[in-house]
Amino acid sequence: MLIGVSPVISPELISVLHRMGHGDEIVLSDAFYPADSCNARVLRADGIKIPALLDGILRLINIDPYVKDPLVMMKAVKGDSLDPAVEESYMKAIKNIYPDAPSITRIDRFDFYERSKTAFAIVVTGETVKYGNIIIKKGVVPVAPHWAK
Repeated sequence: MLIGVSPVISPELISVLHRMGHGDEIVLSDAFYPADSCNARVLRADGIKIPALLDGILRLINIDPYVKDPLVMMKAVKGDSLDPAVEESYMKAIKNIYPDAPSITRIDRFDFYERSKTAFAIVVTGETVKYGNIIIKKGVVPVAPHWAK
């Protein structure tokens, strides 16, 4: 156990976060995501919800301040709807660490799958909410994000 590191962050996840470069992306997926079909580097965080992982991860890395959309989630497919409480819970965890973080951008489901194929890693969580997947683009460490100025 490390002092100051959330207990939801596994040794494997610490290693992945450390090896990611600025501009690399990490996907936090729900429990039903086709992670192994999308990426060769898949970590497990079974039983852990995404807001807790966001809190732990964002204490260790910056969100990329040089891109328009460093936080990305899926749009609802036609005929379906989003639960606004999901994004609200994620933004609460994000803004706890980065109060001036940009809003989350939504992209098409299949575009999200394609983007996850080029992510540095996918972390399969215990999250079970609908449309609960999120991509985070890692920034340069340390730098003040442009949205905080």
